[in-house]
Amino acid sequence: MNNEYTYFIYMKDILKLIRPQQWIKNLFVFIPMFFSSELFNTGVFVNTLIMFVAFGFTASSIYCYNDIVDADDDRNHPEKCHRPIAAGKVSVGTAYRIMAVMFVLSVGTALFLPAPLMPSAMAVLLFYYVMNLAYCSRLKQYAIIDVCIIAFGFVLRILAGGIVGEIVLSKWIVLMTFLLTLFLSFAKRRDDVIRMNETGEAPRKNTTRYNLTFINQAVTITASVTLVCYIMYTVSPEVARQFGTENLYLTSVFVLLGLLRYIQITVVDKRSGDPTKVIMHDRFSQFVLIAWGLAFLVMIYL
Repeated sequence: MNNEYTYFIYMKDILKLIRPQQWIKNLFVFIPMFFSSELFNTGVFVNTLIMFVAFGFTASSIYCYNDIVDADDDRNHPEKCHRPIAAGKVSVGTAYRIMAVMFVLSVGTALFLPAPLMPSAMAVLLFYYVMNLAYCSRLKQYAIIDVCIIAFGFVLRILAGGIVGEIVLSKWIVLMTFLLTLFLSFAKRRDDVIRMNETGEAPRKNTTRYNLTFINQAVTITASVTLVCYIMYTVSPEVARQFGTENLYLTSVFVLLGLLRYIQITVVDKRSGDPTKVIMHDRFSQFVLIAWGLAFLVMIYL
């Protein structure tokens, strides 16, 4: 019984290491399919689902490497000190093996894609992997570059979704994805700056290159430009012709509400450290996201 309990606890630590709950970020691969009226195309959906899983395993592999590299710093962090490697619950050697297994599963999953699509999709996946290894090793130490790499990672997700769905991406979709995730990344950095101001210690090596004045302006700028890009997308003639409606601009209300709510969480509540947790636990954000999705769904599919 004791051995079973120990095994259960160990598996919980493994799950904490690979962070399957963060796979929600890979839902971005479905964006091209949604915005191109291909949501009910079975072939496109299956290919996109395969890419979603492949990105999930890739992300889990990167999380392992990130925790290996950051183990020493994490031990001095009030929350990250509980991560399995930092807490000494999973050894570095085991983490490297899990990292390798996750990457093999990622490549193996991508092999299920149709042969004509596989080379391009695999290239995006591998580029994403190498870029994030470089990010974990060195690049995240440089302010602004760090958040841009995170945002570009989401652009790669929608590029992969476009490739496997054989969908030509709108320039507005690419821009909105980059700007929205840049906004979320800056909001997350604000949480680090507040902690640094309160404790006198920087949670990250590059946190000293940020301050509240800069972060607040960056959050405001990226939120504003994201909203403008979305409005430009919904009122563009090509989009009106594609979907057969000129009323998509009405969904801008939900985008505005979502951005304002996230700014409120960031500035007033000061809990923007993990965007995934915010989306999964904040009822207002969930309502706005669902309302936007349903409104868009009705306008372009019915």
